[in-house]
Amino acid sequence: MTKKQTQAYTEEFRKEAVRRAEQKGNTAASVGRELGISAQQIYNWRRQFNRLSDKQFNSLNGVDYSKKETEEVRKLKRKLHELEQENEFLKKATAYFAKHQE
Repeated sequence: MTKKQTQAYTEEFRKEAVRRAEQKGNTAASVGRELGISAQQIYNWRRQFNRLSDKQFNSLNGVDYSKKETEEVRKLKRKLHELEQENEFLKKATAYFAKHQE
């Protein structure tokens, strides 16, 4: 059994392929055919470049998150905290009124 040899592409080549695929009138499939690579490879490179350009040194419990993900996590935690406080207040209010209606 022989191992399939993979070709290493330069970062410039990969960025150019992604840039061309994003131009109006082009698709990843058409650019892939021109360059002799698969459309999936262009999609993978696009996803990789988007993640890298969005990356910050943010981590939560040892997991790295992008800037966008980190902001979303913070926003959701803030909202969760607000809802927990609201819930606690409503429990106390319900108990108070239940006690005083008897």
